[in-house]
Amino acid sequence: MRHLLIVLAALVVGLDPSVARAQAAPQPATAAAPARGPVVVRKSDVIYGRVEGSALLADLAYLQTPTPKPAVVMIFGGRWRANSRLDNNEGWERLSRWARDGFVTMTVDHRLVEATPAPAPYLDVLCAIRWLHAHAAEYGVDENQIYVIGNSSGGHLAALTTILGDNKAYPRVGGWESARSDVRAGIAVAAPYDLNTLSWGNLWTPLAGDVQAARRQASPIAHLSSNSKPLLVIHSDDDQSVPIQQALDMVKALEAAKVPHKFVRYKDRGHVGLTDEVLQEARAFIAQLAPGTK
Repeated sequence: MRHLLIVLAALVVGLDPSVARAQAAPQPATAAAPARGPVVVRKSDVIYGRVEGSALLADLAYLQTPTPKPAVVMIFGGRWRANSRLDNNEGWERLSRWARDGFVTMTVDHRLVEATPAPAPYLDVLCAIRWLHAHAAEYGVDENQIYVIGNSSGGHLAALTTILGDNKAYPRVGGWESARSDVRAGIAVAAPYDLNTLSWGNLWTPLAGDVQAARRQASPIAHLSSNSKPLLVIHSDDDQSVPIQQALDMVKALEAAKVPHKFVRYKDRGHVGLTDEVLQEARAFIAQLAPGTK
């Protein structure tokens, strides 16, 4: 009976009966579109400071979420005189995956010592840390959970930032002079800790003054105290650029000063970079310091 009524109604209004039947047939429910989670935002060439008219650049990756997130700042290696944040894309890609897990990740450039002598690289890293503190609300950063990581000379700068921090012996340049510059902890990979005993430590040469004293001032091992922030030391026995003795001496000094630390010692990794293996160690170290951090 219902079929007959549909056909008759279709004839009255001039529709093809088959079309009318199709329109009247119950339609299957359409599945709702899956909810879309937070999207990773990437920003390139962010200016985090200006020194004598030159811009200091960084790249960021993060989720736009309402809750504060930990942050990690990455510093490239190159004996302070070569490379840039763009030369370690593989390491940056690995690190930026942390953004999906709720980290604000930031990789920074710094001035190079053959163009602008030491301590320019360190001053720039401190400026980047201040910038991150100053923009914590904008990017959803937990200011008490900022970490710094680097390998080789970048590891030296990460360790120096962790151990020495914003020492009054160094000027604040680049901007954000009133912002905090502290970090929660650092990860130093294949890093030197005593510039006066490093074969390429002579690259750290200020324009004036006692160079030996300047290198000691820039050596993380010279500034350890019971108030020093935690440090993860990663090194390999067969490192031909930074001898393992640098790490062994640093770990001994960390123990003597009772500074929280962890030593990951490889036998055959060479001059270690920011590999997946290294970043897994870094995540585990951070999770120990902040149990709620994945």
